This record gives sequence, C-alpha cells and structure tokens, in this order.
Amino acid sequence: MTAIRRLFDWKLRGIRVVEIVGVGLVAVMVLSVYVAKAAAARESARIAELERSIAETSQRVRLLRAEAARLESPARLAALSAQAGLEPVVTEQLVAEPELEAIAPPPPVVQLPEGEVVR
Repeated sequence: MTAIRRLFDWKLRGIRVVEIVGVGLVAVMVLSVYVAKAAAARESARIAELERSIAETSQRVRLLRAEAARLESPARLAALSAQAGLEPVVTEQLVAEPELEAIAPPPPVVQLPEGEVVR
C-alpha cells in the first residue's frame, strides 16, 4: 500500500505526476475524438454527394426511358414511314428460304491474280 501511496504523492516541480499523466491522457482523448468527428464529417459529406449523384442519374434514366418510349411509339413510327413513302410488306412479297436463290442475283465473281488466297 505504501508503494501506491508513494506513486500518488510523487511530485515534479510541485505538481503530482499522476495529475500530469491524467491531463495528458485527457488531451489525447480530446484529440482522438476531434479526429474521429472530422473523419465522420468528411464521410458524411461524401455520402451526401453520392446520394445527390444517384438521384440525378436516376432522374436522367427516367427521362431517357420516357424519350425512348416516345421515339418508339407505333403511331410515331407509322407517321414517319408514311412520310418516307414506306408501306407495310404485302404477304405476296414474302418468299420461303429455298426460293431465295431463284430471285437473288448471283454473287459477283472476283478475279484474283495467281497465287493470292482470299481469307
């Protein structure tokens, strides 16, 4: 018990060493809390920025989907094809695959110099 008592009574220039150590520990704790709060504030600002960016991107996606739906609407496409003079395919124009060779033009013949190989 006397060793602990001597430790608490030990003084340096009139101030107890235990009090100096206590003040130092309190200063370290205050500094660590300040650093932690500053880091949390930075992370909070980054999270808010990312949430803003996500909201802007989702708004842009909604606008682009609405624009795509407008551009792909059947009525608009029918009006554009009518302006261009296009008509729907008549069923008499449809041909089965084996009959394609009869109506398709023959492929062009390419003359290659001797020794050349087409790859």
